[in-house]
Amino acid sequence: MKFIWLLVALTCWGLAACSSHKSPQNTMTIRYLALGDSYTIGEAVAEDERYPVQLAARLAQRGILVAAPQIIARTGWTTDELAAAIAQANPPTDFDLVSLLIGVNNQYRGYPLANYEREFEQLLQTAVAHAGGRATRVFVVSIPDYGVTPFAADRDPAKIGRELDQFNAANRAVADRYGVRYFDITPISRQAAQQPGLVASDGLHPSGQMYQAWAELMAPAVAVLLQP
Repeated sequence: MKFIWLLVALTCWGLAACSSHKSPQNTMTIRYLALGDSYTIGEAVAEDERYPVQLAARLAQRGILVAAPQIIARTGWTTDELAAAIAQANPPTDFDLVSLLIGVNNQYRGYPLANYEREFEQLLQTAVAHAGGRATRVFVVSIPDYGVTPFAADRDPAKIGRELDQFNAANRAVADRYGVRYFDITPISRQAAQQPGLVASDGLHPSGQMYQAWAELMAPAVAVLLQP
């Protein structure tokens, strides 16, 4: 009888010990800062169709809770204007995730590529700083090609595409130097030449459908970035 009670006691102790070593569930809510221009603020689409918001929703489907993204972005901003806005907003430096998409207005205004590359690097340094110094918690998004939209039909679309390829080569090179994840969504944007539904009602900016495609591309890799 004593042997049976001892066996029961040891079994119960073993179960308790095993259960105490289970990994606790991660219930932390991710704080996300999105930096950019019209493509980040979602010009011409509803708030829930913006790519940062759609990305947060897809991460939630993967069990990763993300607070409403804090967005510092405005239609028409260039790299220097975004830098000034970040300095004025003075956001915290402990975000769990930071994204950067900027440059189309530099190209549109005819600003030099060399200036863009220098200012983009400074912005990426700022993005890393706001991710607590963790480059692995930052990602860069390529500039979409608006040359395929109705807006650019009479503005030399081929030239626009070539110049944006140069700007994207520059921002990708900077991202690679800093070990930052890069998402090339430009090929998706060029599908709008055959799929009008990928363009918003203003004839220029991406529709919610295009932003959805971006979010679906990003979500698996961003989920990996957010692993402890």
